[in-house]
Order: sequence, then C-alpha cells, then structure tokens
Amino acid sequence: MRTKCLKGFGLIFLSLLAAHPVRAAEPNSSTLHLESAAFKEGGAIPTAYTCKGANISPPLAWTGVPANAKSLAFIVDDPDAPDPAAPKKTVVHWVLFDLSPETKELPENASSALPPGAHQGANDMDNHNYHGPCPPIGRHRYMFKFFALDTAPELAEGSTKAQLEQAMHGHILMQTVLIGTYAVDEK
Repeated sequence: MRTKCLKGFGLIFLSLLAAHPVRAAEPNSSTLHLESAAFKEGGAIPTAYTCKGANISPPLAWTGVPANAKSLAFIVDDPDAPDPAAPKKTVVHWVLFDLSPETKELPENASSALPPGAHQGANDMDNHNYHGPCPPIGRHRYMFKFFALDTAPELAEGSTKAQLEQAMHGHILMQTVLIGTYAVDEK
C-alpha cells in the first residue's frame, strides 16, 4: 500500500513539474545586483531625489543580467503608505520597461531622457515619469525592483504597474530589489 502511495505521489509531482517547470539558472550565471551612487542599500534617499528636492530619479547601475535576457524593467513603489505604523496601500512611483539588456545604468534624472526603446508607465501621481518619495508621515521604504526578462513586454507607454506585472508573469529570469528610505522631515 505504501509503495502505491509513493508511486502515486511521484507521478503527481512529475506532472506538476511538467506543468510548471522551474527555470534553471544560466550556466556560470551571477547574481543580479542593483545599486545607486546616491544611497546605500537600506539607507536614506537624498532629498534631491524626492518631492522636497528636484524630484529626479537617482542614478542606478546593475550587473549580472543573464545573457538570454531580452529586456529589463523597473517598478519603484512605497509599501508603507500612508503611515508606516499602519500601512494601507502601496504607492507606485515609477514604472519603466523595455530597457535594452545591454543597458548597464541609468544616470540621474533618467526619466527625462530615457534610452532608446524604453517606455515609462503610469505612476500613482497621474503622470508617466519618476516621482520621488513624498511621505505624509514617518520613514517610508522605497523599493527599486529590477527585473531581467526573457521577453519584451508588448505594452504601451503609460501602462500601469499591474499591466507590467501581468506581462512579466512567467518571463522573469532574475530579479532584485534596492531599498532606500525617506522621511519628509529630513534635511
């Protein structure tokens, strides 16, 4: 009886694996790494990159994009809105997609002069560019989520975060996140 159960479980497991294959890492692949010269992982985002400053995107650089990537994408959001002590929603600050996998960095204020072929989606401030941190209360976390994709999403300029996430579903080769923080009362 036990042998039949184990064989049955094995067949179920194999059928699930066939239906939902696990993507193997590329041979000799590295880890996808994202950083900013403006702030360290978990550190404070300088005021220049917030609504209290110039409200421009910080410089970003990355390494470890898989050789078979077809495009890159970013989602920057704040999961601590409106109050980190009692978060109720995630506020979207930037949606960026269709970056060439050969791109290695975005300079400061990249939102105003994107690389050829890149597109920006809609943020929660009703525009299609980077909108910096602007928390009403407390210190918020800002997630700079970076994705290497095996496809180029077929989305129009101004697409939403939800539309990009749907287009990326099943196509993420690697992903990473850089977290910065900001409190409106900082100097």
